[in-house]
Amino acid sequence: MKFPMHKARAASVLALAGMLALAGCGSSDPLANEPSAGASGESDKSVVVGSQAYYSNEIIAEIYAQALEKAGFTVERKFNIGQRDAYMPQLENGSIDIMPEYTGNLLQYFEPKTSARASEDVYDELGKALPDSLAVLDQAQASDQDSYTVTEKFAKDNSVSSIEDLAKVSQKLTLGGPPELAERPYGPKGLSKTYGVDVAFSATGDTTVEDLNAGTVNVANVFTADPRIKTDKLVVLDDPKALFLASNVVPVVEADKSEELAAVINPISAKLSAEELVNLNVQSTVDQKSAQDIASAWLGSNG
Repeated sequence: MKFPMHKARAASVLALAGMLALAGCGSSDPLANEPSAGASGESDKSVVVGSQAYYSNEIIAEIYAQALEKAGFTVERKFNIGQRDAYMPQLENGSIDIMPEYTGNLLQYFEPKTSARASEDVYDELGKALPDSLAVLDQAQASDQDSYTVTEKFAKDNSVSSIEDLAKVSQKLTLGGPPELAERPYGPKGLSKTYGVDVAFSATGDTTVEDLNAGTVNVANVFTADPRIKTDKLVVLDDPKALFLASNVVPVVEADKSEELAAVINPISAKLSAEELVNLNVQSTVDQKSAQDIASAWLGSNG
């Protein structure tokens, strides 16, 4: 049925007026504030994971990457970048969104004269020292730092589990480590001042673990993530007086993404113990497994 011409013209005018009213009152349009396709949805779920040029760090970064993928993120990997001077600018400008780091070493990068040593003190000070564009998520119990380590037999024979227990050992103690350890604040002088433990020093260099196993030295400066801690059955001595700068594994993230990344990554840090990290490193150096396979197996076994 056709409208008379004047009624049709009136209907057209009314329709046009309605459209103009809607256009002039954008807030009343339920679609007016909707983001355009791809404006936030996909970009918010995209993340760049970085790693140092170090097999242990790459394994942790791969664990982050796979966990984020399982959580629905689109992940780009930027691995084996190099050392701090190479990747820190990329973290600060947002080219990398998340990367595994080490609390003590990173704190010294920003605050070279820091006096913090204990794990929680270092972590708290690091959070304050970071640029506003960066944040740290929960730190792991796992660390990659200097330690004083003994053989399992020495620990049992002398009832030693911490550095302060060395003061009760009757036999002469010889500390092995790189030549520079002789003058480091946690070297023989620091050991004596902090724990009252006096030692002779032997510059063992690259053969420190071999010398420890051979009995040439009975205390050695070994990093806590060294896979030989497991393969050679070594005992890392506790450091209750914080002689060493704590350097726990910690995710550094772009501050704007910290909340959404924390939901995925914090549970990983909660399960990444010192023993777990050593086991992961053994799988890389001894079993010759890829970072991808190691990460996938670890995530599967840890739920």
